[in-house]
Amino acid sequence: MRKSHPVRRAVLATAATVSGIVLLLTLKPGSDQGSADAAGSAVPPAAAQSPQGGAQAIANGTVTGDAADTQYGAVQVRLTVSGGKITKAEAVQSPKGGQSDQINANAVPKLNQAAVTAQGAEIDAVSGATYTSTGYKKSLQSALDKAKAAGAAGSGNDQGGAGGAQALGDGTVTGDAADTQYGAVQVRLTVSGGKITKAEAVQSPEGGQSDQINANAVPKLNQAAVTAQGAEIDAVSGATYTSTGYKKSLQSALDKAKAAGAAGAAESGGGSAADASTGDGSAGSGQGGGGGNARAALEDGTVTGDAVQTEYGAVQVRITVEGGKITKAEAVQAPKGGQSDRVTNQSVPRLNQAVVKTGGADVDAVSGATYTSAGYKKSLQSALDQAGG
Repeated sequence: MRKSHPVRRAVLATAATVSGIVLLLTLKPGSDQGSADAAGSAVPPAAAQSPQGGAQAIANGTVTGDAADTQYGAVQVRLTVSGGKITKAEAVQSPKGGQSDQINANAVPKLNQAAVTAQGAEIDAVSGATYTSTGYKKSLQSALDKAKAAGAAGSGNDQGGAGGAQALGDGTVTGDAADTQYGAVQVRLTVSGGKITKAEAVQSPEGGQSDQINANAVPKLNQAAVTAQGAEIDAVSGATYTSTGYKKSLQSALDKAKAAGAAGAAESGGGSAADASTGDGSAGSGQGGGGGNARAALEDGTVTGDAVQTEYGAVQVRITVEGGKITKAEAVQAPKGGQSDRVTNQSVPRLNQAVVKTGGADVDAVSGATYTSAGYKKSLQSALDQAGG
């Protein structure tokens, strides 16, 4: 039998290959169209949904994510939302000291911008700032989760859809204490008619130069919080640490007040006759219709605040509430021994009387008993918080 010539075999193989390619090219448009059709049939339903059916709405206002610990320090992100979109992102905490200052001076602005651009937590890490980037994204996601939860609650309660900044619950609320290099800062807000009417630092660094610095800075920060109606306030020159701690605690207080406002809106939405007929403090606060009490109603009973350590000993306050009002206040702990006995015997009865008279923690310090008065007010506020005030 005659053998096939090698050149002929090569020609035949090439022809077969070309034929195969031509056949594939002929079939490919049909397969691509089929896949496009499949994709097309999947996409339109999502696109055809109403505008409300897209990504979960986030509530307008300012929200702070949980602090995320990293190897070099905590990172905490705060978002400002307007019109359902992130308009500002900032790191209220980030690692400090040594090389961290240089790294974060470069990385944090980039992360802030990326969060606004992405409108979410799907952002890239900044090269050379892996730990900060990871912590940032965790805290950012926490802030987004809180904003989405508030948005869901708001969409369930809003009837008209005006949707401004999230309402604050009326009453007095104390933020978490924020530690600084020189001591803790803790802010308390008074809200009436959904607006901040008073801000005060119930804790601030004390001793040495701190007294002079905070005597100047704290009143300015208090006024700024009332003016801004939020935590978007400038640091006071020369009081960087106090200002930073103040803003953190202020934001914590705002978050609590917003949560109380959302809860109050949900409760008032029911408006049942059963609620109106009950005699407990929370129902009583809803009976006023549009009044908006300056202080939330207290639950009847006896409640003891947390013990507060002072330079001369612990102070702990117990209050008795009847008919939603404080009928008795007493210090179950107070500094003892030496001169403290005389100071305590003079100041505590006055403080007790002042509490019953004012019905809250807005009492003046007793002259000559600064530490006892400060501890008393902190413990009193703790008792009021437990009683629902």
